[in-house]
Amino acid sequence: MTLVDYAPYIVALLAVWSLFAWGPALLNWSPSSVAAVAEAVPASLHPVVDPALCIGCGACIHACPEGKIIQLIGNKAELVDAASCIGHGACKTSCPVSAIDLVFGTAKRGVDIPQVSPDFQSNVPGIYVAGELGGMGLIANAVEQGTQAIGAIAKRDDLRQQNLLDVVIVGAGPAGFAATLAAREKRLSAVTLEQDRFGGTIAHYPRDKIVMTRPAQLPLYGELPARRMRKEALLADWQTIMRDTGVQIRFGQRVDRITRHSWGFEVETPDAKLAARTVLLATGRRGAPRKLGVPGETLSKVVYSLDDPSSYRGRRVLVVGGGNSAVEAAVAIAAVADAQVTLCHRGGQFERVNDANRRALATAETAGRLRTLVNARVAEIAPTTVTVDADGAIETTANDDVIVCIGGQLPTTLLRDTGIMVETKYGTR
Repeated sequence: MTLVDYAPYIVALLAVWSLFAWGPALLNWSPSSVAAVAEAVPASLHPVVDPALCIGCGACIHACPEGKIIQLIGNKAELVDAASCIGHGACKTSCPVSAIDLVFGTAKRGVDIPQVSPDFQSNVPGIYVAGELGGMGLIANAVEQGTQAIGAIAKRDDLRQQNLLDVVIVGAGPAGFAATLAAREKRLSAVTLEQDRFGGTIAHYPRDKIVMTRPAQLPLYGELPARRMRKEALLADWQTIMRDTGVQIRFGQRVDRITRHSWGFEVETPDAKLAARTVLLATGRRGAPRKLGVPGETLSKVVYSLDDPSSYRGRRVLVVGGGNSAVEAAVAIAAVADAQVTLCHRGGQFERVNDANRRALATAETAGRLRTLVNARVAEIAPTTVTVDADGAIETTANDDVIVCIGGQLPTTLLRDTGIMVETKYGTR
């Protein structure tokens, strides 16, 4: 047979090879993808792709449970929806050529993270850090870290000393609750302190918010099998687990001071002083809500989270913030009858908001259920009004409630006074 006789087979093989090599890029690329890359601003832990190593196989796209956070552009993987990334890490583990790494922050936008070793111990021997405080916002990851941190503490040879707790766990969010269960499982003497409500940051999420997107493994219980869970369902399950396992959590206990001694640590709250060999900080990043710093912010009508949107029926509400929590709060209240909602954002666009919330915001705006002010800052809050500086134009409007959703500040005073070092990560791990 001549080369001409083989031509149909050669063409077919080339077509198959082209589909394998370029198909993913052709299927995923669009002009809007390039714009998405330019607009993406990672909020915390997120993937970065080494284009020199990437082979364009698309494995990371299929592995990501959050959707098209990564797409193929020019046959290379690119992060295109950083606002939706919550640090699953499935993309990294799926990459066959190790072209993906997980980092905190960007070259321009840093993220403050306490220094910790691989066993979750801080630079202060005996104090451990787990969960959102260490940059792991995903519930399943925080649960895993809380469990692993207790596992590391349980291996110490200086525990079970008379008149000393083995560990004081600070925080009852995902990491703190998992750590509490793990401590019971490891037969450690432990006390868990929570300054607010059970669930930590999760308790402050809006009603019906989806908070879990993959299963988590809890000590003494096993796997929470649901792939997607709403806030209320998750907290109800945790309440049941707490009751069935008999673990105790001391609520309403703010940690004011942690003092280091030769024998361990004294953890001081307004009501007690606890002596412990080790401390696990699982406080989350909401050591305190970030404030606006404007006149009138101390008024009782100013709050820093949304509990029940229906309580704002017929109210005139200003929501302040440019992230997912602010948009979710504004959209939820806008769905309530007779509520008048304004969303105030100091930036020019909602670049830290995921696609689903961006679409919900656009729908609510189009329907006339809420108004958006960008490049705007709150200037003053009064009992019945609020004044906003919108790009130089001063506007005072009638107002009943202000909800500030601009994030939380690290418990910097507690960390500093305890001696824990904090690093600002600029696109590094």
